[in-house]
Amino acid sequence: MPVVKYPRVRDPLFYEWDRKAQKCGLRHTIYAVNGDQYTGEWLDNLKHGKGTQIWKSTGAIYSGDWKFGKRDGYGSYSIPDPVTKEYRRVYTGWWENDRRGGRGVFFYPNGERYEGEWSNGLRSGWGKMYYKDGSVYEGEWLTDQPNGQGVLRLPNGNRYEGGWKDGKKHGPGKYFYPDKGQLLEGIWVADIPKCGVLVDFGRDNAPAPTQYPLPEIELQNPAGVLAEARAMFDDSHN
Repeated sequence: MPVVKYPRVRDPLFYEWDRKAQKCGLRHTIYAVNGDQYTGEWLDNLKHGKGTQIWKSTGAIYSGDWKFGKRDGYGSYSIPDPVTKEYRRVYTGWWENDRRGGRGVFFYPNGERYEGEWSNGLRSGWGKMYYKDGSVYEGEWLTDQPNGQGVLRLPNGNRYEGGWKDGKKHGPGKYFYPDKGQLLEGIWVADIPKCGVLVDFGRDNAPAPTQYPLPEIELQNPAGVLAEARAMFDDSHN
């Protein structure tokens, strides 16, 4: 009986092309249509794992962790200087869903620096900000502004410890004047002290004390008056 041979069934060529085009695992540099390039690991055609992305339009570089096509994990983002073309670090730290999230350090163009926690790309949580004028704020943040409890230290040595709201001193706080040896304890509203008690504090060791010490307060219970003011402030903000 003659043997009949049938031709082997082959899948259409586009199936093979599609299989070869699937990106999974470590790949060489892949160029996007807009000129962006990525070198690193893939999973199911998405950047996943360790990799480096270069954006053609800005020249910016991100090198670090990826998760399902988005920056997620630990990584560093840098941009080229428009004049020198040398790369300047912008952010190094943790990312969540393509935004700064977790702990990280952000370097501002004017030389300022923030070290602390982030959420949805904004300073939120506990952090420390170094300002260009030499001031340093350390404390709580919310949506990119000091909110909660924090300490602001000024270049001249003065400092404020207390409440903050929307980036301004707000609530009970203490303002120290080490150069004069004085302390103002009171209630602030939108950066303005509304009431308080000014007393000598370390006057004997102050480098530039006032000519005469502050007179004693005639109130029998200044601490009680201040406590009452704090209670009124709390009631008005509840």
